Amino acid sequence: MLALRPVALTDLPQLQRLARESLVGVTSLPDDTERLRERILDSCASFDKDVQGHGPENYFFVLEDLSTRQLVGCSEILATAGFSEPFYSLRNRHFTSASRELNIEHGVPALSLCHDLSGHTLLRGFHIDAALVRTPFSELLSRARLLFIAAHSQRFAEAVITEIVGFSSDDGRSPFWDAVGKHFFDLPYAEAERLCGLESRTFLAELMPQYPIYVPMLPQAAQDCIGRIHPDGQEAFDILECEGFETNSYVDLFDGGPTLYARTANIRSIARSQTGMAKPGSSIDARGRYLVSNDALKDYRAIVAELDYNAGQTVVLSEDMCAALNVTEGSPIRLIAL
Repeated sequence: MLALRPVALTDLPQLQRLARESLVGVTSLPDDTERLRERILDSCASFDKDVQGHGPENYFFVLEDLSTRQLVGCSEILATAGFSEPFYSLRNRHFTSASRELNIEHGVPALSLCHDLSGHTLLRGFHIDAALVRTPFSELLSRARLLFIAAHSQRFAEAVITEIVGFSSDDGRSPFWDAVGKHFFDLPYAEAERLCGLESRTFLAELMPQYPIYVPMLPQAAQDCIGRIHPDGQEAFDILECEGFETNSYVDLFDGGPTLYARTANIRSIARSQTGMAKPGSSIDARGRYLVSNDALKDYRAIVAELDYNAGQTVVLSEDMCAALNVTEGSPIRLIAL
């Protein structure tokens, strides 16, 4: 059985393996021992905090195979993007110029550096082993974060965003970066992303052009990357799109990948999840597959389970399910159908 839980310091060696395997562009998962250690300790402190509003907290989750104790994925929630420093992105909107004398009005798409998205809750750090891609466990890894937000809504903002990794070639080249960012840093795309993960995106963002970049002046290959998803990022996009997230006019600073946005209260797993009480049982006449979580904080757990569930009734769970969720009879749980 696979279960999602908060990260622990003892996970560091395995987490570094996941970082090495993760897609270039997942900058919140740096392949660096000290940075990962800091990220873990920061997450542990966030789960321990008694907070009544969204601040700088960072909630890091891992997906563990309970039979082998191997980590097979990770994902993260940053309670407030841009809390300590601006959260930069590129706003993609039309710039309109007009001439009354010539009776001409013309709109040109332009990219402008901004930090409009600061203050929103940010989903990031999604990575799952290749063998589990397009399985229910991908949904567990992504959507269980939303069940956590539902259980602890006071800790998060009224809107949630996520950046989907943009297109890059098999050899790690990004046409968008080569056309824009590389002129200001003289760094390959992969190295810029690595530095962003080790330090912060702010010091790179502040060296980016402060004036609009007119899209038609970019090479066609770079224009084609604006809002384009890396093939390995498509699943992360699809899961959240089904949750009600939508693309907006913002793209990633470095690779031009799309940004997804949703009002927290409207997200499917938050708005439609059901709560009930656990009841241990010896046999279950399974009629559907569900994401199931407890409503704990630092002892948060979530699994995929085959259940016979009717709204308003206690939820019968097997002994293994109860153990994985760390619940006993009468414990509150939250669930939503897959």
